Amino acid sequence: MAANRVKGVRAAVYYGEMEEIVRLSRKHNNANILSLGARFLTFSKAFHIIDLWLKEPFEGGRHQNRIQKLDCEKD
Repeated sequence: MAANRVKGVRAAVYYGEMEEIVRLSRKHNNANILSLGARFLTFSKAFHIIDLWLKEPFEGGRHQNRIQKLDCEKD
């Protein structure tokens, strides 16, 4: 939670439920930090999720506008 207080940081968290959460964190929020709930994931699942997260492109558009507004609020 504290990571998102730093300007330019967009952290996402994944505990092992829906993989779509990981994709959307990149696609819509351009997350640049992924936090994993280690107690809830196997090593193989964690590596799979990291791979999904790194390969997902940012969609931009309306999402970029929202990110810019958030970054301005941290000044």
